[in-house]
Amino acid sequence: MASDPVTPLEGGDEISAISSINVTPFVDVVLVLLVIFMITAPLLSKDVLGIKLPKASSGEQKISKNFGVAVTAQGQFLLDGQLTTPESLAQAARQAVQENPDIQALVSADGDAHHADVVRAIDLIRSAGLVHFALQVERP
Repeated sequence: MASDPVTPLEGGDEISAISSINVTPFVDVVLVLLVIFMITAPLLSKDVLGIKLPKASSGEQKISKNFGVAVTAQGQFLLDGQLTTPESLAQAARQAVQENPDIQALVSADGDAHHADVVRAIDLIRSAGLVHFALQVERP
């Protein structure tokens, strides 16, 4: 009984009934809604939703596990975005290791920085006792 002929009410030729539903428009609508939800979901944060998180007095303060150092194309060192001398960099690294022995150095260098300047920054950090480090790069 896929398509039984149906006779029209007011004379004429026989017509066949549609026995299946076209799901293409339904799938189109569902995919459009999916794209809309995927775009708007990241925009829904606690601030947008009006959620106020409670305060906890027993929680632990998270200690930063990264010690950020940048090397400019001119061979200058930046510590937390501030220009610093090699001696100050080594002193700050020693202090960071004393506060958190598990700290990791994150070294970012300008693409035009000399290799020797980057190695010097790593040597200063390692001589201060900070043995774990990573080089920050951009993915293509």
